[in-house]
Amino acid sequence: MGIVKELFSWSQAVMSMLLVQIFATGMQILSRIILVEGTFIFALIAYRHVVAAVCVAPFAFYFERGITKKLGWSIWFWLFLNALVGITLAMGLFYYGLRDTSATYSVNFLNLVPIFTFTISVICRMERLCLQRWSSKVKTVGAILCVGGALTTSIYKGKEFHVVQSNHHTHSTIEASKTNMLRGTLFLVGSCLSYTAWFIVQVKLLKVFPLKYWGTMLTCIIASIQATIVGICLDCRKVTWSLKWNLQLITIIYSGALATAATFCLIYRVIAIKGPTYPAMFNPLALIFVAISEAILLGEPIRLGILLGMVLILIGLYSFLWGKRKETQCLPQPNIEAGQVSTSMVVAESAGVHATALVVPSSSPNVEKTDRN
Repeated sequence: MGIVKELFSWSQAVMSMLLVQIFATGMQILSRIILVEGTFIFALIAYRHVVAAVCVAPFAFYFERGITKKLGWSIWFWLFLNALVGITLAMGLFYYGLRDTSATYSVNFLNLVPIFTFTISVICRMERLCLQRWSSKVKTVGAILCVGGALTTSIYKGKEFHVVQSNHHTHSTIEASKTNMLRGTLFLVGSCLSYTAWFIVQVKLLKVFPLKYWGTMLTCIIASIQATIVGICLDCRKVTWSLKWNLQLITIIYSGALATAATFCLIYRVIAIKGPTYPAMFNPLALIFVAISEAILLGEPIRLGILLGMVLILIGLYSFLWGKRKETQCLPQPNIEAGQVSTSMVVAESAGVHATALVVPSSSPNVEKTDRN
């Protein structure tokens, strides 16, 4: 029975993470198409997170019913900052970068988010780097390889490889949209930095408000309001905000329901079964899925520079995760620190999922349970 139970648990975790990467791939491809066809970015962010909030609400009311936590000004401040830094700013910059580059190129940068977080944590002395240990050496080499892969992707173009030839209108539109790779790269770097700041903000938020579903739902609602205000300031035309029965509406529902709400629940379940480092091992699948899908469905060429950069990033990411895992096994388990920030958030975002997930440690303080009447 023990072997059967373990096998079932393993297959459940694998299938869950495969679904997460498939959802991420679909979101990247759909978002790329509608953005180059003129969808207003802040309208997409606002509508998407309304859908996400609606989808997460039943989980908040069911799983966290009977748990009370007063929403003081401090909590509202951190929820506001969480939405501003991690969604309105980070996702806005990512979408601008995605529009100016390609889905494969953008996902390459998302895999760098854990590296950015690690680097900032070391610089700010929130995480110790002990180069006397093999695990720390491997982790550092992995980070260097990831940065080298990103530079290779950005600087070196190389020969183009076409998987299929397509004359479809979508392919023509996407080709015409590639106007500024440099600007797109700067947007993507800014997005990575914003996500890094987001993970640090979540350390504080988890301490003052450790209700994962309520935190996710409220963050989505606040982010929608923020995106709406920013969007109206940039473009208040009715046509910009109108929704029709087209690919834009499908992308909004898909992104909110699957790429945010469902992804959050799947990742949280996998972490509960296999631990926080397990989901990160599947991140590179999204990169591979997106590259293949973009080449086949959109007729996008795969450049040699992107392939080389992809290989370096994959090797570097696995090395980094292996070193991090070994380091975690050797160290005592303290309370959440900024250097050990919400692993599942890094998992989700570095895979290009944008799951607005708040993962609570096993011992969450300051939560009062009340009797259910």
